[in-house]
Amino acid sequence: MKAVFFTGERTVEVTDHPDPTPGPGEVVVEIKASGMCGSDLHSYRGPRKDKLYVAGHEPAGVIAEVGQGVNPNIAKVGDRVLVHTNDGCMTCKHCLEGWPQLCLEQPVFYATTRDGSHAQFMLANDYNIVKLPEGMTFKTAAAVACGTTTAYGAIKRLKLHGEETLAVFGQGPVGLSGTLLGKALGARVIALDISAERRALALKFGADEVIDPLNDDPVEAIRDLTHGEGAHKAMECSSNIDARRQSVECLRAWGTSCLVGVYGDISMDTRPILFRNLHLIGTMMFSHNMLAECAELVNDRKLDVESLFTHEFALAQADEAYAMFDQQKMGKGIFLL
Repeated sequence: MKAVFFTGERTVEVTDHPDPTPGPGEVVVEIKASGMCGSDLHSYRGPRKDKLYVAGHEPAGVIAEVGQGVNPNIAKVGDRVLVHTNDGCMTCKHCLEGWPQLCLEQPVFYATTRDGSHAQFMLANDYNIVKLPEGMTFKTAAAVACGTTTAYGAIKRLKLHGEETLAVFGQGPVGLSGTLLGKALGARVIALDISAERRALALKFGADEVIDPLNDDPVEAIRDLTHGEGAHKAMECSSNIDARRQSVECLRAWGTSCLVGVYGDISMDTRPILFRNLHLIGTMMFSHNMLAECAELVNDRKLDVESLFTHEFALAQADEAYAMFDQQKMGKGIFLL
Protein backbone atom coordinates (compact mmCIF):
# COMPACT_ATOMS: atom_id res chain seq x y z
CA MET A 1 0.00 0.00 0.00
CA LYS A 2 0.99 3.65 -0.35
CA ALA A 3 1.67 5.52 2.90
CA VAL A 4 2.85 8.97 3.99
CA PHE A 5 5.81 9.46 6.35
CA PHE A 6 7.21 12.61 7.96
CA THR A 7 10.94 12.14 7.53
CA GLY A 8 11.92 15.29 9.43
CA GLU A 9 13.07 18.81 8.63
CA ARG A 10 9.98 19.59 6.53
CA THR A 11 10.28 16.58 4.26
CA VAL A 12 7.58 14.05 3.39
CA GLU A 13 7.85 10.70 1.66
CA VAL A 14 5.06 8.71 0.03
CA THR A 15 6.34 5.16 -0.22
CA ASP A 16 5.23 1.55 -0.49
CA HIS A 17 4.55 0.02 2.91
CA PRO A 18 3.40 -3.51 3.77
CA ASP A 19 -0.36 -3.98 4.01
CA PRO A 20 -1.32 -4.56 7.66
CA THR A 21 -2.58 -7.94 8.81
CA PRO A 22 -4.92 -8.06 11.81
CA GLY A 23 -3.95 -10.11 14.85
CA PRO A 24 -6.33 -11.21 17.60
CA GLY A 25 -8.63 -8.34 18.59
CA GLU A 26 -7.47 -6.16 15.69
CA VAL A 27 -9.10 -4.83 12.54
CA VAL A 28 -7.87 -3.38 9.28
CA VAL A 29 -9.60 -0.17 8.19
CA GLU A 30 -9.61 0.78 4.50
CA ILE A 31 -9.10 4.54 4.77
CA LYS A 32 -11.53 6.71 2.83
CA ALA A 33 -10.62 10.09 4.36
CA SER A 34 -7.77 11.24 6.59
CA GLY A 35 -7.59 14.82 7.84
CA MET A 36 -4.54 17.03 8.29
CA CYS A 37 -4.14 18.35 11.84
CA GLY A 38 -2.16 21.35 13.07
CA SER A 39 -0.31 19.08 15.49
CA ASP A 40 1.08 17.21 12.43
CA LEU A 41 3.35 20.17 11.85
CA HIS A 42 5.37 19.44 14.99
CA SER A 43 6.42 16.11 13.46
CA TYR A 44 6.75 17.61 9.99
CA ARG A 45 9.05 20.39 11.20
CA GLY A 46 10.96 18.23 13.69
CA PRO A 47 14.36 16.58 13.37
CA ARG A 48 15.00 13.43 11.38
CA LYS A 49 14.18 10.21 13.24
CA ASP A 50 15.51 6.68 13.06
CA LYS A 51 12.06 5.12 13.51
CA LEU A 52 9.23 6.36 11.31
CA TYR A 53 5.50 5.75 11.60
CA VAL A 54 2.77 6.31 9.03
CA ALA A 55 1.49 9.87 9.54
CA GLY A 56 -2.09 10.99 10.17
CA HIS A 57 -4.52 10.61 13.06
CA GLU A 58 -7.91 11.77 11.71
CA PRO A 59 -9.18 8.59 10.04
CA ALA A 60 -12.51 7.51 8.63
CA GLY A 61 -13.07 4.40 6.57
CA VAL A 62 -14.51 0.92 6.20
CA ILE A 63 -13.57 -2.27 8.04
CA ALA A 64 -11.80 -4.42 5.44
CA GLU A 65 -10.63 -7.30 7.61
CA VAL A 66 -11.02 -8.50 11.21
CA GLY A 67 -8.76 -10.61 13.36
CA GLN A 68 -9.55 -13.56 15.55
CA GLY A 69 -11.88 -12.92 18.48
CA VAL A 70 -13.29 -9.59 17.30
CA ASN A 71 -16.89 -9.24 18.48
CA PRO A 72 -19.06 -8.60 15.39
CA ASN A 73 -21.18 -6.23 17.49
CA ILE A 74 -18.07 -4.05 17.82
CA ALA A 75 -16.65 -4.34 14.32
CA LYS A 76 -17.32 -6.43 11.23
CA VAL A 77 -16.29 -6.25 7.59
CA GLY A 78 -18.14 -3.44 5.85
CA ASP A 79 -18.75 -1.27 8.91
CA ARG A 80 -18.20 2.47 8.32
CA VAL A 81 -16.04 3.66 11.21
CA LEU A 82 -13.91 6.21 13.00
CA VAL A 83 -10.83 5.24 14.99
CA HIS A 84 -10.05 6.68 18.43
CA THR A 85 -6.34 7.16 17.76
CA ASN A 86 -5.09 6.78 21.32
CA ASP A 87 -4.17 3.53 23.02
CA GLY A 88 -2.76 2.26 26.28
CA CYS A 89 -2.57 -0.76 28.55
CA MET A 90 -6.38 -1.04 28.70
CA THR A 91 -6.18 -2.23 32.30
CA CYS A 92 -5.41 0.94 34.29
CA LYS A 93 -8.21 3.17 35.54
CA HIS A 94 -7.78 5.81 32.84
CA CYS A 95 -7.84 3.29 29.98
CA LEU A 96 -10.92 1.59 31.42
CA GLU A 97 -12.66 4.98 31.55
CA GLY A 98 -11.94 5.54 27.84
CA TRP A 99 -8.94 7.83 28.31
CA PRO A 100 -5.98 5.75 27.04
CA GLN A 101 -4.00 8.92 26.34
CA LEU A 102 -3.72 9.24 30.14
CA CYS A 103 -2.54 5.61 30.52
CA LEU A 104 -0.53 5.01 33.69
CA GLU A 105 1.65 2.42 31.95
CA GLN A 106 2.45 3.54 28.40
CA PRO A 107 0.16 5.78 26.33
CA VAL A 108 0.33 5.09 22.59
CA PHE A 109 -0.54 7.63 19.92
CA TYR A 110 -1.31 6.68 16.35
CA ALA A 111 1.08 8.39 13.90
CA THR A 112 3.57 9.10 16.70
CA THR A 113 4.29 5.72 18.27
CA ARG A 114 2.10 3.56 15.99
CA ASP A 115 1.24 3.72 12.30
CA GLY A 116 -1.46 6.26 11.51
CA SER A 117 -4.05 6.93 8.84
CA HIS A 118 -2.34 8.65 5.88
CA ALA A 119 -2.34 5.34 4.01
CA GLN A 120 -4.62 3.02 2.09
CA PHE A 121 -5.08 0.78 5.12
CA MET A 122 -4.70 1.21 8.87
CA LEU A 123 -4.40 -1.37 11.66
CA ALA A 124 -6.42 -0.64 14.82
CA ASN A 125 -7.59 -2.42 17.95
CA ASP A 126 -11.26 -3.31 17.95
CA TYR A 127 -11.85 -1.28 21.13
CA ASN A 128 -10.67 1.86 19.30
CA ILE A 129 -13.51 1.59 16.77
CA VAL A 130 -16.48 3.97 16.74
CA LYS A 131 -19.18 3.32 14.15
CA LEU A 132 -20.30 6.23 11.97
CA PRO A 133 -23.87 7.44 12.46
CA GLU A 134 -26.09 6.59 9.53
CA GLY A 135 -25.73 9.12 6.74
CA MET A 136 -22.47 10.70 7.94
CA THR A 137 -19.97 11.24 5.13
CA PHE A 138 -16.37 10.13 5.46
CA LYS A 139 -15.26 13.73 5.07
CA THR A 140 -17.40 14.86 7.99
CA ALA A 141 -16.19 11.88 9.99
CA ALA A 142 -12.55 12.83 9.43
CA ALA A 143 -13.26 16.27 10.92
CA VAL A 144 -14.95 14.64 13.91
CA ALA A 145 -12.08 12.16 14.33
CA CYS A 146 -9.85 14.74 16.00
CA GLY A 147 -10.30 18.50 15.60
CA THR A 148 -14.03 18.85 16.13
CA THR A 149 -14.15 16.37 19.00
CA THR A 150 -11.15 18.06 20.63
CA ALA A 151 -13.29 21.21 20.74
CA TYR A 152 -16.21 19.14 22.02
CA GLY A 153 -13.99 17.74 24.78
CA ALA A 154 -13.01 21.27 25.81
CA ILE A 155 -16.66 22.36 25.90
CA LYS A 156 -17.46 19.37 28.09
CA ARG A 157 -14.59 20.32 30.41
CA LEU A 158 -15.93 23.89 30.54
CA LYS A 159 -19.44 22.65 31.40
CA LEU A 160 -20.84 25.24 29.02
CA HIS A 161 -24.46 26.30 29.53
CA GLY A 162 -26.75 27.76 26.90
CA GLU A 163 -27.23 31.08 28.69
CA GLU A 164 -23.49 31.72 28.91
CA THR A 165 -21.04 33.69 26.77
CA LEU A 166 -18.11 31.75 25.35
CA ALA A 167 -14.98 33.50 24.02
CA VAL A 168 -13.01 31.38 21.54
CA PHE A 169 -9.42 32.53 20.96
CA GLY A 170 -8.11 31.34 17.59
CA GLN A 171 -10.32 30.33 14.69
CA GLY A 172 -8.34 27.54 13.14
CA PRO A 173 -10.11 24.20 12.65
CA VAL A 174 -10.39 23.47 16.40
CA GLY A 175 -11.43 27.01 17.28
CA LEU A 176 -14.00 27.11 14.48
CA SER A 177 -15.36 23.81 15.75
CA GLY A 178 -15.61 25.37 19.21
CA THR A 179 -17.55 28.28 17.73
CA LEU A 180 -19.87 25.94 15.84
CA LEU A 181 -20.48 23.63 18.80
CA GLY A 182 -20.91 26.51 21.26
CA LYS A 183 -23.67 27.94 19.10
CA ALA A 184 -25.26 24.51 18.62
CA LEU A 185 -25.46 24.17 22.41
CA GLY A 186 -27.11 27.58 22.75
CA ALA A 187 -24.28 29.78 24.00
CA ARG A 188 -23.42 33.29 22.82
CA VAL A 189 -20.04 33.03 21.07
CA ILE A 190 -17.38 35.72 20.68
CA ALA A 191 -14.69 34.61 18.21
CA LEU A 192 -11.19 36.11 18.09
CA ASP A 193 -8.52 35.81 15.41
CA ILE A 194 -5.95 38.08 13.77
CA SER A 195 -6.94 36.74 10.31
CA ALA A 196 -9.78 38.51 8.51
CA GLU A 197 -10.49 35.33 6.55
CA ARG A 198 -10.81 33.30 9.72
CA ARG A 199 -13.02 35.91 11.36
CA ALA A 200 -15.28 35.72 8.31
CA LEU A 201 -15.39 31.94 8.66
CA ALA A 202 -16.26 32.33 12.35
CA LEU A 203 -19.31 34.40 11.40
CA LYS A 204 -20.29 31.73 8.89
CA PHE A 205 -19.97 29.12 11.64
CA GLY A 206 -22.34 31.09 13.88
CA ALA A 207 -20.24 33.52 15.94
CA ASP A 208 -22.34 36.35 17.40
CA GLU A 209 -19.37 38.74 17.47
CA VAL A 210 -15.83 38.71 16.10
CA ILE A 211 -12.80 40.58 17.43
CA ASP A 212 -9.46 41.37 15.77
CA PRO A 213 -6.85 41.25 18.58
CA LEU A 214 -4.48 43.39 16.50
CA ASN A 215 -6.92 46.29 16.32
CA ASP A 216 -8.83 46.02 19.60
CA ASP A 217 -7.83 45.06 23.12
CA PRO A 218 -9.52 41.63 23.43
CA VAL A 219 -10.15 41.90 27.15
CA GLU A 220 -11.75 45.34 26.92
CA ALA A 221 -13.72 44.40 23.80
CA ILE A 222 -15.17 41.32 25.50
CA ARG A 223 -16.07 43.34 28.59
CA ASP A 224 -17.80 45.94 26.40
CA LEU A 225 -19.89 43.16 24.89
CA THR A 226 -20.83 41.66 28.26
CA HIS A 227 -22.00 44.70 30.30
CA GLY A 228 -18.56 45.12 31.83
CA GLU A 229 -18.46 41.66 33.41
CA GLY A 230 -16.58 39.46 30.94
CA ALA A 231 -17.21 36.05 29.41
CA HIS A 232 -18.41 33.11 31.46
CA LYS A 233 -16.11 30.68 29.65
CA ALA A 234 -13.16 30.86 27.26
CA MET A 235 -11.35 28.43 24.96
CA GLU A 236 -7.77 29.18 23.95
CA CYS A 237 -6.98 27.35 20.71
CA SER A 238 -3.93 29.17 19.34
CA SER A 239 -1.11 28.42 21.84
CA ASN A 240 -0.25 32.11 21.61
CA ILE A 241 1.16 33.40 24.90
CA ASP A 242 -0.83 36.66 24.78
CA ALA A 243 -4.06 34.89 23.86
CA ARG A 244 -3.62 32.51 26.78
CA ARG A 245 -3.28 35.39 29.20
CA GLN A 246 -6.21 37.25 27.63
CA SER A 247 -8.41 34.14 27.80
CA VAL A 248 -8.11 34.37 31.58
CA GLU A 249 -8.27 38.13 31.94
CA CYS A 250 -11.47 38.35 29.86
CA LEU A 251 -13.45 36.23 32.32
CA ARG A 252 -16.06 37.40 34.82
CA ALA A 253 -15.96 36.20 38.43
CA TRP A 254 -16.12 32.39 38.74
CA GLY A 255 -15.32 32.06 35.02
CA THR A 256 -13.29 29.25 33.45
CA SER A 257 -10.68 29.23 30.69
CA CYS A 258 -9.68 25.97 28.98
CA LEU A 259 -6.29 25.70 27.23
CA VAL A 260 -6.73 23.64 24.08
CA GLY A 261 -3.81 24.65 21.83
CA VAL A 262 -0.91 22.21 22.03
CA TYR A 263 2.54 23.40 23.15
CA GLY A 264 3.32 27.08 23.62
CA ASP A 265 4.06 28.93 26.84
CA ILE A 266 2.04 30.79 29.45
CA SER A 267 2.87 33.90 31.43
CA MET A 268 0.40 36.02 33.38
CA ASP A 269 -0.33 37.97 36.52
CA THR A 270 -2.09 35.47 38.78
CA ARG A 271 -4.05 38.11 40.68
CA PRO A 272 -7.08 38.00 38.33
CA ILE A 273 -7.32 34.25 39.00
CA LEU A 274 -7.16 34.78 42.75
CA PHE A 275 -9.24 37.94 43.08
CA ARG A 276 -12.10 36.74 40.82
CA ASN A 277 -12.15 33.06 41.81
CA LEU A 278 -11.31 31.97 38.27
CA HIS A 279 -10.58 28.49 36.97
CA LEU A 280 -7.77 27.65 34.52
CA ILE A 281 -7.92 24.12 33.10
CA GLY A 282 -6.43 22.07 30.30
CA THR A 283 -7.82 19.34 28.08
CA MET A 284 -6.10 16.30 26.60
CA MET A 285 -8.29 15.71 23.57
CA PHE A 286 -11.30 13.51 24.34
CA SER A 287 -12.42 10.09 25.52
CA HIS A 288 -13.64 7.20 23.40
CA ASN A 289 -17.23 7.90 24.49
CA MET A 290 -16.89 11.61 23.66
CA LEU A 291 -15.88 10.70 20.11
CA ALA A 292 -19.11 8.74 19.70
CA GLU A 293 -21.13 11.53 21.37
CA CYS A 294 -19.67 14.23 19.14
CA ALA A 295 -20.29 12.17 16.00
CA GLU A 296 -23.95 11.81 16.99
CA LEU A 297 -24.28 15.51 17.85
CA VAL A 298 -22.78 16.63 14.53
CA ASN A 299 -24.96 14.19 12.61
CA ASP A 300 -28.21 14.85 14.50
CA ARG A 301 -27.84 18.65 14.36
CA LYS A 302 -26.55 18.54 10.77
CA LEU A 303 -23.55 20.67 11.69
CA ASP A 304 -21.48 21.56 8.63
CA VAL A 305 -18.01 20.56 9.81
CA GLU A 306 -17.10 19.59 6.23
CA SER A 307 -16.67 23.33 5.60
CA LEU A 308 -13.60 23.20 7.85
CA PHE A 309 -11.76 21.60 4.94
CA THR A 310 -10.52 24.09 2.37
CA HIS A 311 -8.28 21.75 0.34
CA GLU A 312 -8.50 18.14 -0.82
CA PHE A 313 -5.50 16.00 -1.80
CA ALA A 314 -4.51 12.54 -2.96
CA LEU A 315 -1.84 10.73 -0.93
CA ALA A 316 0.66 11.29 -3.76
CA GLN A 317 0.33 15.06 -3.13
CA ALA A 318 1.36 14.86 0.55
CA ASP A 319 4.62 16.79 0.08
CA GLU A 320 2.81 19.65 -1.65
CA ALA A 321 -0.03 19.54 0.89
CA TYR A 322 2.18 19.88 3.95
CA ALA A 323 4.36 22.54 2.34
CA MET A 324 1.22 24.64 1.84
CA PHE A 325 -0.02 23.83 5.35
CA ASP A 326 3.34 24.76 6.88
CA GLN A 327 3.33 28.14 5.11
CA GLN A 328 -0.27 28.83 6.20
CA LYS A 329 -1.37 29.06 2.58
CA MET A 330 -4.47 26.98 3.27
CA GLY A 331 -6.98 26.13 5.96
CA LYS A 332 -7.53 22.51 6.88
CA GLY A 333 -6.64 19.86 4.32
CA ILE A 334 -7.83 16.31 3.84
CA PHE A 335 -6.62 13.26 1.95
CA LEU A 336 -9.43 11.48 0.11
CA LEU A 337 -8.84 7.94 -1.05
